[in-house]
Amino acid sequence: MVASVAVLSDVHGVLPALEAVLAEPDVRAAERIVLTGDIAAGPLPVETLDLLVSRGERVVWVRGNADRELVAVARGATSAIDVSDWAGRQLRPDHVELLDGLPHPVTLDVDGFGPVLFCHGTPRDDDEVVLVDSSLARWAEVLSVVPGDVRTVVCGHTHMPFQRLVDRRLVVNPGSVGMPYGRPGPHWALLSDGVVTLRRTAIDPDELGDAVVAASAYPEARAWADEYARTVHSDAEALRVFAPRAGHPAMPE
Repeated sequence: MVASVAVLSDVHGVLPALEAVLAEPDVRAAERIVLTGDIAAGPLPVETLDLLVSRGERVVWVRGNADRELVAVARGATSAIDVSDWAGRQLRPDHVELLDGLPHPVTLDVDGFGPVLFCHGTPRDDDEVVLVDSSLARWAEVLSVVPGDVRTVVCGHTHMPFQRLVDRRLVVNPGSVGMPYGRPGPHWALLSDGVVTLRRTAIDPDELGDAVVAASAYPEARAWADEYARTVHSDAEALRVFAPRAGHPAMPE
């Protein structure tokens, strides 16, 4: 039984954001740090993976769709996403082996919660999209593979933090560490004493962008930082983009 868990999702190779979250007292005190996928696909992939590996067995890794994509790129494929195409080609063989072996989903017994299932998209598919306002029928479909004794599911993928009940089962999304939607600063979650707390670490967006540009060898690091570090996209905008993939009607502009 694990006493407490800090959940970090969608780091996307943004090392300065990750470092800020790992420095949080509640993250430092957590017994486990669970990464719910899309860990390294971004401007500082090697440095991000090396830092997390250095934390040893405290870190529990869960595969995301972008992690699979980096492995494919490292083995000769190409990605339509420029930063992922670049990031995959930076990985050492040990990184490729690590990402290729990541499980999905992962279940941990957490004090106050019982078995908690951690996934990326949904428990059955790391690239499947489900949203906070998805219907109960849609949620029932994507949670149909979850054992009945699992009453808490933690997912990532959409970069938008929320927690909601789905027919007496708690579903949590911690949001994104590296590419948050809605409000600036890395988002994460803490599971402790039977309570979920959605958290956000305060970072000046311009300082974060400067740190990424200074540290990254990605040729388009400055443009990437302008788009994803200095600019925080609206959650409403993100919901419009994700709605068709979640089986929702298209949302008006």
